[in-house]
Amino acid sequence: MKGRKMEPKIIFEDKHLIVAVKPPMVPSQSDQTKDEDMMRIISEHLELKHQGTAKPYVGLVHRLDRPVGGLMVFAKTEFANAKLSEAIRLKQFKKIYNAVVCGKPEVFQGELRDHLVKLSTVNMSKIAEPGQKNAKEAILNYGLVKTVRTDEYGELSLLRIELKTGRHHQIRVQLAHAGIPIWGDTKYNPLFVKTKEWVRIALWAAELSFKHPKENKTLEFKVDPQDYPFSLFLPAIEPPDKG
Repeated sequence: MKGRKMEPKIIFEDKHLIVAVKPPMVPSQSDQTKDEDMMRIISEHLELKHQGTAKPYVGLVHRLDRPVGGLMVFAKTEFANAKLSEAIRLKQFKKIYNAVVCGKPEVFQGELRDHLVKLSTVNMSKIAEPGQKNAKEAILNYGLVKTVRTDEYGELSLLRIELKTGRHHQIRVQLAHAGIPIWGDTKYNPLFVKTKEWVRIALWAAELSFKHPKENKTLEFKVDPQDYPFSLFLPAIEPPDKG
């Protein structure tokens, strides 16, 4: 990623905010690797667009884990950043993820409710007992979209997941604990833990819905992934053209 400029995939932009697609393995913000990150990419996009003016403001409203791709929102003003961040705090953002898991859930749709503790020294989280020090409740709803059988991995299932809380590695930890770890997850899926080369984790931020910070209208965005293993489910993710 170093040594080249990345063009952002902009889904929506006005004078208050930008909705863009974060590619997998691009950091949400600057980290110790110094790899190109989404904050820098968006800043450079705005600097190019508004050459000769003051340095543009870019606010990071929320984050995605580095391996995860999908929709992100960035604020272009301090006012928008404050309003959008407050909406996140009040759980007024609706976030839907697509995940391909190894195996199949026992029920077609359901809720996972656990308590998680973040292990900062190894950048992981684990399931904890309620009341344990630093344990935070983690809640998500899931629905099974489709299951396929593969020669290499056996059954793979596409899940549609709605986050109710935003904990560190929440979806990854909870699904692994439920016995349906995410394909390509080198931290929580035993099939991939010893993988030495990079694998694209099959977790994608597919849908966002929130109120515009100024106009108060609801904005809705959806972008589905097209690469493997999501490609196994493309008819289920995006219905074929009937025309």
